[in-house]
Amino acid sequence: MRNIVISIFLVLTFLCSPAMSETAADWFNKAIALSDGKKFTDPHKAILYLSNAIKIQPNDAEMYYNRGVAYENLGQYQPAIKDYNQAISLKPAYSEAFYNRGTLYSEIGQYRQAIEDFNQAISLQPNDAEAYHGRGFAYDKLGQYQQAIEDYNKAISLQPNYASAYNNRGIYFLSHGNKTLGCFDAQRACALGNCKLLEMAKNNGFCP
Repeated sequence: MRNIVISIFLVLTFLCSPAMSETAADWFNKAIALSDGKKFTDPHKAILYLSNAIKIQPNDAEMYYNRGVAYENLGQYQPAIKDYNQAISLKPAYSEAFYNRGTLYSEIGQYRQAIEDFNQAISLQPNDAEAYHGRGFAYDKLGQYQQAIEDYNKAISLQPNYASAYNNRGIYFLSHGNKTLGCFDAQRACALGNCKLLEMAKNNGFCP
């Protein structure tokens, strides 16, 4: 009889709990409704909704991934990395989680870990321009310039209008004395909406 009483109690607890009155899918959909496709417009609510979903359905990689995005939107990188870790443990071929975790490792200066994650993302999605760009940036920060340039080149070949890739490649060229290529990249980045490098280069007499 004790098992039956416990079971009934657990059912009543489940039904009466506000967080459990809706399904995991309901909470997940509420969170996704706060997304504009790239970030959450209200990350705090998204985290609450996704946490409720995870309580009900704790083995869903997408829920951890999206909660990681919400934490990232708030600049809370360690909780975001923890959620990306969990997403990857549940879905080992989760290229987006590897990419996002790689960008966060770069943000906190852990460039070697970032490169490892970008390697994984690229192995899963060989035509991901953003992963090549992210890896190039990490190589750049480590002083591995040839690898960085190769990755920037690859990113641009995959996505010819990639302003950030032109910008970062231009920074390298200008800082290493190649004004011709540096100014070309700065001008190309500006034509695509990122004019900071070109303005700096003009102010310092590097570009006409």
